[in-house]
Amino acid sequence: MSYRAELVGLLGQPVDENPTGAMQEAAFEEAHLDWRYVTMEVAPAKLGAAMKGVKALGFRGLNLTIPHKVAVLKHLDELTPAAKLIGAVNTVAIRDGHTLGENTDGKGFLRGVVEDARVEPAGKRVLLLGAGGAARAIAAELALAGVSSIHVVNRDPERGETMVRDLREGTGVSASLSTWPVKVSDDIDIVVNATSIGLYPDIDRMPDIDLGDARPQALVCDAVFNPSETRLLRAARKRGMRTLDGLSMLVYQGAIGFELWTGKPAPERVMKNALRRALAA
Repeated sequence: MSYRAELVGLLGQPVDENPTGAMQEAAFEEAHLDWRYVTMEVAPAKLGAAMKGVKALGFRGLNLTIPHKVAVLKHLDELTPAAKLIGAVNTVAIRDGHTLGENTDGKGFLRGVVEDARVEPAGKRVLLLGAGGAARAIAAELALAGVSSIHVVNRDPERGETMVRDLREGTGVSASLSTWPVKVSDDIDIVVNATSIGLYPDIDRMPDIDLGDARPQALVCDAVFNPSETRLLRAARKRGMRTLDGLSMLVYQGAIGFELWTGKPAPERVMKNALRRALAA
């Protein structure tokens, strides 16, 4: 009998309010795996040392969150095709010291749109807020799923233009860019907040967006998971619009990571319930 637990974990800053560990620990218990998930705060200047450390300690995998999703690329041995296209990594598998970077954010988001919101992305027109790692992942997966256009809104035009160019060249999707503020036109089918605006503890914040002309049939999605009902989603529901919260994306991207690390099916229901309990607490 071995008393050695397999280790995975999260690197980011800040991480105190991130409930991913509760979700993954519940999944390990349900699957009868002696694995542990360690949440670790790592400053940007220490990321390289942290990556060497987890390899030396025999970690089996990692999650990366703000601000490390792009910076971690130079510390990895290999990227999946999706991670290369997106230019950001949120999940790493480690085998015999070899690190493979994947991005499950966009895949998790897409599953939520299709399975939970029951919206088929093909042919839809998308308004996407943000141009960071999560935004790039979501945009890439939506483009590959066949949306007709993606309009990106970002405060930094240079970063936004890079993302739009990469989308056009990498997927062929029609992509455009503007800066804040933004008014949602009546031809938009899906609105996505892929920024951290509204994330705990700044729960009273909301993106500078006007929903006044938006179609009631449009779907409004928020990648922010804490709180699960953000000001943006409340504003959308008040107008009778459909919504999708960040819990959906977090659960599905976590399930994909669980399967990548362990090779076993993820207990999604258990993971979602654990997340709800953690956030309620």
